[in-house]
Amino acid sequence: MDKLKKADAYIEKNKLSSKELPEFHVAPQIGWINDPNGFSYYNGKAHLFYQFHPYGKEWGPMHWGHCVSSDLIKWEYCPVALAPDMDYDVDGCFSGSAIATDKGHMLVYTGVSHEEINGERQEFQNQCIALGDGKSYKKIEKNPVITGDMMPENFSREHFRDPKVWKEDDGYYLVAGNKTSDGKPHVVLFYSENMYDWKYVSVLAEDNTGKYGTMWECPDFFELDKRHVLIASPQDMCADEEFHNGNNSVCFIGDYDRKQHKFNYDEVYALDDGIDFYAPQTTLTPDGRRVMIGWMQSWDSNIRPEGQKWSSMMILPRELKVKDGKILQSPVREIENYHRNGVRYEKQEVEGTCRFDGIKGRVLDMTVEIAGGDFREFTISVAQNEQFHTDFSILQHKNRIEIDRTYSGMVRDANAIRRIKVKSPCKKWKLRIILDKYSMEVFLNDGQQVFSTTFYTSLEADQISFVCDGKAIVNLEKYDIVVA
Repeated sequence: MDKLKKADAYIEKNKLSSKELPEFHVAPQIGWINDPNGFSYYNGKAHLFYQFHPYGKEWGPMHWGHCVSSDLIKWEYCPVALAPDMDYDVDGCFSGSAIATDKGHMLVYTGVSHEEINGERQEFQNQCIALGDGKSYKKIEKNPVITGDMMPENFSREHFRDPKVWKEDDGYYLVAGNKTSDGKPHVVLFYSENMYDWKYVSVLAEDNTGKYGTMWECPDFFELDKRHVLIASPQDMCADEEFHNGNNSVCFIGDYDRKQHKFNYDEVYALDDGIDFYAPQTTLTPDGRRVMIGWMQSWDSNIRPEGQKWSSMMILPRELKVKDGKILQSPVREIENYHRNGVRYEKQEVEGTCRFDGIKGRVLDMTVEIAGGDFREFTISVAQNEQFHTDFSILQHKNRIEIDRTYSGMVRDANAIRRIKVKSPCKKWKLRIILDKYSMEVFLNDGQQVFSTTFYTSLEADQISFVCDGKAIVNLEKYDIVVA
């Protein structure tokens, strides 16, 4: 049995029921997922591929899982798209992207292999193509189509991965993450007229400061609201006030010199200020929206319970806009089609600890507006019962946000608390909170900052409390999200 059929047969035999998985966040039917791949539209549907190890709950030989959706909310699982079954990708089909062409739906991915050279086992990462019809995919004979030898000699052949492709008037362009032999991270640019014959063009962007890690994974480059944006996920960053993980997802905003093929950025900041977020990728929807999806997990803080047979999930897709030099993020509007059982409270006083009838649950979309009052700290406690809770707190006197999942039921020595500076002045507070069983995504003040966090609290913990050390006047609106 070939590796694709073997993977599909294993999934069919071992897949979990939908009740065991998140309601509307993409998660594996069994096994492990990480980076989103190939986020694209083809034949009228959104396609999402992902790094996938079906045979275990930890990272392993990378396949490409595949699912499709008509609305970015309700996803249908498809057969596995790629398996590591060729000499150039025998050690993994790493991350990449996809694009609709007149030849079909093309997947561009990193093939990983190893060779014995002078008695040492050396890794090589090269870029490969598979062509399909939206259901099944076949690797082309010419693979790999881009090799490390196409780049300058001092560019790494081992750390050369995660191609993101797009089309312009004169042909196709592709960026990939790479670094120099002395460890300087950069993003390299390639060009092709036909998707098969590629040539190296330039270093599109690089780190001239030494602050942004050692390798920029999963680069994505696009124009948005008359600015150019580079998203990348640097490894091995030193934590500071802005970047809190070793593996961060960073947004660079600037201008693109098309003649020199050089991106000059003037804004640099974290895309998500929560605990769990990495390796985002964007696509352009048929109606012109730039939409981003990412992996809702931190590499070094996996708190999955031991008995759980699946690991990790994606964020809810987000619409992106640029305003005043910053990206604003909001949940894709299609989520509103699944709103049910709406509840609204106006001008409620919160003093001490309060609960409201109808404001509870683990799968919901809730907006909390703090319209006035006098307080230092205001906390929203979710996934709560007598034993468990996860807290999102506004520390107004410190101009700070705090996330605390210490008492969510986690039994791992992992990051439980995150404290983040509020980056834009706030006279009033507006929080939109998306819950889906085991995750919370909070959009502050129409997406000026976003905070993504997982927790694996028992589902019977479904209370929501509001705690204020003074008095706050709040407006509340809550909808259950019903996808079935």
